[in-house]
Amino acid sequence: MADTRIGFLWRKLSRKLWVRVSFFALAAMAVAGLAPVLGPFLPDWLADLKAAESVEGILNILASSMLAVTTFSLSIMVGAYSAATTSVTPRAVALLKEDTTSHLVLSTFLGSFLFALVGLIGVRAGVFAASGQVVLFGATLWVIGAVVLALLRWISHLSNFGRVSDTISRVEDAALQAMCARVAEPHLGGVAAVRHPPGLVAICADQTGYLCHIDVPGLQKLAAGITGADGGPVLHVDCLPGAFVHRKAPLLYVPAAAMQGDAAKPLAKALRRAFSIGSARTFEQDPRFGLSVLSEIAERALSPAVNDPGTALDVLSRMIRVIETWADRATVAPSCPLVAVPGLETDDLFQDAFAAISRDGAGMFSVQLRLQELLLALVQIAPQCFGAAAVAMSKRALQDATRGLTHASDLDRIRDVVDAVYVAAQDRQHGPRGL
Repeated sequence: MADTRIGFLWRKLSRKLWVRVSFFALAAMAVAGLAPVLGPFLPDWLADLKAAESVEGILNILASSMLAVTTFSLSIMVGAYSAATTSVTPRAVALLKEDTTSHLVLSTFLGSFLFALVGLIGVRAGVFAASGQVVLFGATLWVIGAVVLALLRWISHLSNFGRVSDTISRVEDAALQAMCARVAEPHLGGVAAVRHPPGLVAICADQTGYLCHIDVPGLQKLAAGITGADGGPVLHVDCLPGAFVHRKAPLLYVPAAAMQGDAAKPLAKALRRAFSIGSARTFEQDPRFGLSVLSEIAERALSPAVNDPGTALDVLSRMIRVIETWADRATVAPSCPLVAVPGLETDDLFQDAFAAISRDGAGMFSVQLRLQELLLALVQIAPQCFGAAAVAMSKRALQDATRGLTHASDLDRIRDVVDAVYVAAQDRQHGPRGL
């Protein structure tokens, strides 16, 4: 199902740290505030429990300790963000900021602090009767259990949070999710873009930035209201998420007849609203961005200051898992047949993934050999899909290796793999072999 603008904005909002923290804080204060309301409904034998008398001391411990733990947890998160920025890539920090475990733990700590604070205020002010204190005591025990579980989860999470391997895995997962979504709908729910018919006018962006999301279902609704629709595509999208747009960059093309009269400006405004433009690229509808970020991680690892080819080799292997998914793209009936959307080009995927690594790893035999072997693997997986792009990238990588490597035996071994890539790409009549 094609993604809508409302769904995109909701997911973007729900991943903010302050949203979950605010929800937990309000829920905690509501629990503490409901204690005097629920107290009168308790049976008499519960109201006589002496354990409720210790609730003030427990709340004091919670209030003092949870504030310190919350502050300490925030410093850990900021440190993880800084470590990812310096050791991996700044583009990966956005994924760390959306980590649900850290959000949940921090929300539990802050919610517990506010619960204890509201409870203490109620106890000191005499708001709670004996039965109300029993309710507060039971809620306090529940909060303590939640804090203990959050602490155990936080301790386990900190062993990997912000580390290089953890950050690379997050980028790989984000890239793979975006690729799988695009494989399910290669044209975002629309039809494949064709040559623009005559009589179209361009609708340009009203701001400068990166295209983050296209609401194709919204465009479908607008296209249905345009007169003259003959069943074919009416709106022709000109760019994909990840593209850099400006005020003179066309977003899509519309029939000229629809842009005449008083309805032209409202229609143009509605069409632009379907295109979400931000200051930075996002992972969701942009599989190429995930590959680019993985490539950045490998480039940093190959820099003379880091000199960590092992990380580059790891990134290359992860890239293959993302790219090979593109061979499984579906040929399903479009859900938005009135909107034409361009598709991803396999050559662009290979350029985003491998070009910079081949350049920066020109003098490293292990990197060049692994790159050629993985290109061969892609051709063997789907020669019809990856053959031409793999051969072109293999020749480019060979040129880089010829420039960077000094041992003739190393070059001979790489040339053998390059020849194997070319031979495998010629076998386009056969798909993947094996079970």
